[in-house]
Amino acid sequence: MKYLLILIGLLSFATSAQEFYDLDKSPMDMIYYPDHFAHDRKFAPKPEWNDEALARITYNRPARNQRELFGQLVPYGKVWRVGANEAPEIRFYKDVTIEGKKIAAGDYALVAIPKETEWIIIFSSDLNQWGVYDYTEEKDVARFTVPVKKTTKNVENLSMRMVSINDELATGKLLIGWGDTFVELPMTF
Repeated sequence: MKYLLILIGLLSFATSAQEFYDLDKSPMDMIYYPDHFAHDRKFAPKPEWNDEALARITYNRPARNQRELFGQLVPYGKVWRVGANEAPEIRFYKDVTIEGKKIAAGDYALVAIPKETEWIIIFSSDLNQWGVYDYTEEKDVARFTVPVKKTTKNVENLSMRMVSINDELATGKLLIGWGDTFVELPMTF
């Protein structure tokens, strides 16, 4: 009987070990600065940035699905994880300066407080968090207030992109867009 129970246990473990979760409704994405860094590192004939990334963001991309986004699904004035599931994480491979504040190279959670006319973008030292249920302001590394802008076309899935300003890699900006709304945060490396 003892051996039968062990055999049943091993068979059930072997069966469950081969099962996978269903696809998440909010697929994960990763972006780099310079834009397309990983792709261009492999395929570009001659990268202009000496083959080094300056920043990377990993985040989840929820879909709009005809929902009213800001002020409804994402309440105004409350901390939001800028996406779905885990709070996005941004890695700066080099020190960065944003609005005159120097942020050391390292990993940070990227959260925000959306408002109707502006967002507060927050870099937090509290990594590996699901949502922002345990968010505490004491772990903020830096906060930046940026104006809300309107997109020229609807952005169905939350999207982020890091682009250079004036074709100089030392100065860039982070774009975050969803629905008809976007914000941008300039940064200098």
